[in-house]
Amino acid sequence: MTDSFTIPRTLANKLLSVAQSVPDAEICGLISKSDNNKYQVYPIENIANNKGCVFEMEPQQQIQAFKAMREQQQSLFAIFHSHPNSEAIPSSKDMDEAAYNDALNIIISLDTKGVLDMRGYFYDNSTYAPVELNID
Repeated sequence: MTDSFTIPRTLANKLLSVAQSVPDAEICGLISKSDNNKYQVYPIENIANNKGCVFEMEPQQQIQAFKAMREQQQSLFAIFHSHPNSEAIPSSKDMDEAAYNDALNIIISLDTKGVLDMRGYFYDNSTYAPVELNID
């Protein structure tokens, strides 16, 4: 696995904007990438019972996002979600329920004061490996 990724500032800003749009709940979604390094963000509704500290993607929206990726010849780049009241560190539930070990996982923490806290990880067998995210 790669231990660092550079993502465009426009992508980081989009993710932060989506997270800030629902500051009291975890937001979630998928990010695709095309062969020419274009990224597409697919926000997906969080249907978890306790949205403040857990996320569960709405299945039909998730299927639609994967369908759109295929139609546009994109591939899954990352899965993202926010932590409204905690650091951008994976919870045990985040790791236990990870289904795409090849995808980067991006966590955005809103538990900060004026500083973007966005971190990347790869999950594998209930463990995680941090990935340096460079914003360009």
